Amino acid sequence: MAALGGRRRASAAALLAVATLLVCLAGPAMAAGNKTGQVTVFWGRNKDEGTLREACDTGLYTMVIMSFLDVYGPNGKYHLDLSGHPIAAIIGDDIKHCQFVGVPVSLSIGGFGSGYSLPSRQAALDLFDYLWNAFFGGSKPGVHRPFGDAWLDGVDLFLEHGTAADRYDVLALELAKHNIRGGPGKPLHLTATPRCGFPPAGYLKRALDTGIFERVHVRIYDDADCEAYWHLNWDKWTAAYPATRFYVGMTASEMTHGWVHPKNVYYDVAPSVQKADNYGGFMIWDRYYDKLSNYTSMVKYYA
Repeated sequence: MAALGGRRRASAAALLAVATLLVCLAGPAMAAGNKTGQVTVFWGRNKDEGTLREACDTGLYTMVIMSFLDVYGPNGKYHLDLSGHPIAAIIGDDIKHCQFVGVPVSLSIGGFGSGYSLPSRQAALDLFDYLWNAFFGGSKPGVHRPFGDAWLDGVDLFLEHGTAADRYDVLALELAKHNIRGGPGKPLHLTATPRCGFPPAGYLKRALDTGIFERVHVRIYDDADCEAYWHLNWDKWTAAYPATRFYVGMTASEMTHGWVHPKNVYYDVAPSVQKADNYGGFMIWDRYYDKLSNYTSMVKYYA
């Protein structure tokens, strides 16, 4: 039975490779003309995904988002979860390397746990103070810098829950006041990664309505409601925030609900999303699954 299962998996992989080859042979005429070549990937969800440096050196990604800072709020406690990766200066060296080769690195806050909230303006200001001094240009006594003197390039909001009281708008405005290196010409990348449903939850909508978010990655996977309506919701997202660049978020794992075959990325997803003037590129979840499936290597050209 094990041999039969192995042959089935091999056959599935062969069919995927053949289908992808056929799409490539079809030529660029079928693809939309608004391509950017931009691909963002999430890193930090599995210790077996390889190092941050390795991800940046693949040449596949134009931005990497580390995930997650999954505990923060009014109690003043903070927790960074990188799924078994050593949270030490070695990652700081990798961050600098990624930046040197032209791949910015951001930090995503939130995630799938329940240990975060921003129920007041002061809580939001306190979180900004922590982020700035722990990961960016600050050096406040008593605030530990997990990655040494490496400075990150941005903050991403990956919010799976919240309340009407949460003040992510205050956090966003404080972040927007600061340049990453304290000088002109290099702003901090402010992004969000919501599910595809529109309108977004009120706590995220209030932040996005500030109009200062550079990018939004709309996840069209892992959500049954998205399967039939993501095209419609994508149009609503891009129309509501014309000054923001929108990335279509896809999963690299066939086992995740909403996985899109590379052939369908070519014939459906890419042409659909690239109709928007503020289309930005692809977002891939996540580096671990991408390393296993080579998904980005098959769809990158269509971005």
